[in-house]
Amino acid sequence: MSDKKNEESSGAPAWMVTYGDLVTLLMCFFVLLFAFSEIDAQKFEAVMQSFQGSAGVLSGGTTLSDSPLVFTGMPEVNTSLETVESQVLDDLKKEIESQLDDANIDLEITAEIINRGLLIRFPDNALFDSGRADLKAPAMEALTVIGNILLEEPFTERVISVEGHTDNVPMRSSEFPSNWELSTTRATNVIRYFLDEVGIKPKRLSASGYGEYYPIATNETAEGRSQNRRVDIVVMREFFTTKQPEINEGE
Repeated sequence: MSDKKNEESSGAPAWMVTYGDLVTLLMCFFVLLFAFSEIDAQKFEAVMQSFQGSAGVLSGGTTLSDSPLVFTGMPEVNTSLETVESQVLDDLKKEIESQLDDANIDLEITAEIINRGLLIRFPDNALFDSGRADLKAPAMEALTVIGNILLEEPFTERVISVEGHTDNVPMRSSEFPSNWELSTTRATNVIRYFLDEVGIKPKRLSASGYGEYYPIATNETAEGRSQNRRVDIVVMREFFTTKQPEINEGE
């Protein structure tokens, strides 16, 4: 009888067979997940480092790695959103350039992707005559083309900031006592055109006059002053944090 008991007690317990099968199936499951996923090499290495020493299985003396952002998915999410946002702005830029070209509008308008969004820049004489704030006919045509594009998907909810700038030559007239009034009125007139003639929603629009205080070139030369006299239309990024322009922005 004792021999029989010793024979039955030798080897692994019966429950270990079921447990081993379960572990094997779990391993196969995670291998399949790994095979179907896209793994960032640096993050995978950081995850592996995190496990070192945590269960005493792998070599190492720490329970957690100091590597940042090991278990958060936010960097990948942010990168994906930034990629999509950049593509949307790039598509908008190309569409504006293409339609202005098709309409034979040659006002030296430039478009450039910056930190705040898509910057559409009108030079000093494209929209207004010197010292004036009344929109010129070719300018209205250009604004109509741009405004109609901004009514299309996926741009229909984008915030649009219109910003007037001048050089540092003092402005003294009965209508515009200073460059502040001139730059602000010019930006406001562009806004009015977008509202009244194009039909862009008012909540999407803002107007700012910055006078001479955000130059993109020197005011010591006629060429530099000409560059500083401008109106910028900025189609903001979807998750913009500030509408304030930067010195030399888009230079």
